[in-house]
Amino acid sequence: MHVSKVEICGVNTAKLPVLTNEEMQALFIKIKAGDMEAREEFIQGNLRLVLSIIQRFNRRGEPVDDLFQVGCIGLIKAIDNFDLSHNVRFSTYAVPMIIGEIRRYLRDNNSIRVSRSLRDIAYRALQVRDQLIYKNSREPTIIEISEALDLPKEEVVFALEAIQEPISLFEPIFHDSGDAIFVMDQVRDEKEKDDHWLRDISLKEALKKLNNREREILNLRFFEGKTQMEVADEIGISQAQVSRLEKNALKQMRRFI
Repeated sequence: MHVSKVEICGVNTAKLPVLTNEEMQALFIKIKAGDMEAREEFIQGNLRLVLSIIQRFNRRGEPVDDLFQVGCIGLIKAIDNFDLSHNVRFSTYAVPMIIGEIRRYLRDNNSIRVSRSLRDIAYRALQVRDQLIYKNSREPTIIEISEALDLPKEEVVFALEAIQEPISLFEPIFHDSGDAIFVMDQVRDEKEKDDHWLRDISLKEALKKLNNREREILNLRFFEGKTQMEVADEIGISQAQVSRLEKNALKQMRRFI
């Protein structure tokens, strides 16, 4: 996605106007009175805000024109629901609305499928969240959202997590004039701990202390997942002999480790 392109959806982003807070307040009063020209001027004056927000999603692989259109829908919804009496800047109110609209679009176009019931709960939770932001001029807590939905908070959290769009392991999360830190740099690999590494070495050394038949039995039993009866059939001895050899081999390995 090339956010740096000048023309998006037929709009020359290099010539987008910028409105002061006072100009937006004056226009908004006209909008509430039904002035459609003021509404259009207000939208044009906030397209730079949409443009800046879609840059956050420039690694999603979505066409910039599509994201810009979706962001404009969020902008229009913010205009329709904004109230000057809340005494907050329009951008403060509009940014989460625009981001929410873009995220809904990305979730709906996500290749990872989520059950309809979870999706419904999540969308209802997002709607309640927007309503509470509008009412209280702040981000609501999960408890407030769950109480408004009359659902357990755990169910709300699970539903919201289920619709989160996946991110790349190569998504940069920090950059300070040096090499960027990516998500993969913060992922802990429990299998690469020193104790796991040392245990693997010990097991390999212990296996070397066994004879060929004992190693073969342990390999068939614990690496290929076969039963003692299957091992007995494969190597041509009785199941009782397999059991005895297996026990002796494990006893030797425990002693060595």
